[in-house]
Amino acid sequence: MQPNKLLPGSTIGILGGGQLGRMMAIAAKYMGYRVTVLDPTEDCPTAQVSDHQILAKYDDLEAIKQLAEASDVITYEFENVDLEAAKYLEERNILPQGARLLKITQDREQEKQAVVDSGLEVPPYRIVSNVQEVEAVLNEIKVPCVIKTCRGGYDGKGQLKITEETSLEKVQQFVEQKGRCIIENWVPFNKEISVVFTRAITGEMTIFPIAENEHKDHILHTTSAPALISTVVERKAIESAEKLANHINVVGTFAIEMFVKGEDVYINEMAPRPHNSGHYTIEACNVSQFEQHIRAITGLPLVPISFHGGAIMLNLLGEELEKLMNQTAEIPAGHLHVYGKDSIKPKRKMGHLTMVGASLDEVKQRSKEIIENFYK
Repeated sequence: MQPNKLLPGSTIGILGGGQLGRMMAIAAKYMGYRVTVLDPTEDCPTAQVSDHQILAKYDDLEAIKQLAEASDVITYEFENVDLEAAKYLEERNILPQGARLLKITQDREQEKQAVVDSGLEVPPYRIVSNVQEVEAVLNEIKVPCVIKTCRGGYDGKGQLKITEETSLEKVQQFVEQKGRCIIENWVPFNKEISVVFTRAITGEMTIFPIAENEHKDHILHTTSAPALISTVVERKAIESAEKLANHINVVGTFAIEMFVKGEDVYINEMAPRPHNSGHYTIEACNVSQFEQHIRAITGLPLVPISFHGGAIMLNLLGEELEKLMNQTAEIPAGHLHVYGKDSIKPKRKMGHLTMVGASLDEVKQRSKEIIENFYK
């Protein structure tokens, strides 16, 4: 059984070396922990701020064993961790999040079933495993709808919106290429929100201010907090998050993206780790989603959350970061985070910029020049 508390000086192992692992590691180092990361890319973003890197693929069991021997507790920074490796670590009581959260969030069919089993509603959906099943399902699910691959796919990849103009052959071709897929009703939502929260091993739970997301080309573009939603929607979103978290026994920081339609909320997707839409918490809250995550997995008490009042986080993709770095002197003050990735590529998340103030209106005024002139 995992120790109740792992104090600073202990070693935290991180599976995955991207920007989320980097920000976990920074939080852990501030708190006095040592960090070992396993990632196949040398000098990956997390390795740059860690004590040690194990250079190996995520399914290399010998490397996983090395990570287990070097660490007092292990976490992961993305959900596509090898499930067998996660089970191995869970059996050794050093993966407090467990393998089940990964199993659920790696597969959209299991994700939907977990939501239903927790007593929450989801838009109608069906699973198709081959091209022969597509026509029958499209007779049941009303158009417009969306088809997504059950495994993999992110930032708009691995999905296709189906309208009256979409041919049956195109959908069948999608299934032929992707394999098992989910077809679900298209929700004509008013806005998308994120509920980012942290749940301790004991079941204690803290929820960050609900944030509102805007996407550009299917990639998160800006996150604003607090979300401009009614108290009814806020209550429903929080109750849904609590219900789901308790049902699947979440440990650590977890994010749920929800669609808001009128006064109703629908769970869209979830992530069993800190989330892009929670980055604003680094500067806008007294405790970030990353520090709270480290506290949860090490058994330390969670910090009650307080919020400065308003924040806007702007994602910096490859082309945007390059422009920003060349024009830094012309950009109004904001908190700049650069992830340390090895190369700048278009549409690749390279960093983010956060602006914080006493209210969202104040931040909007301050960031108006950036949003209207720099990012459009």
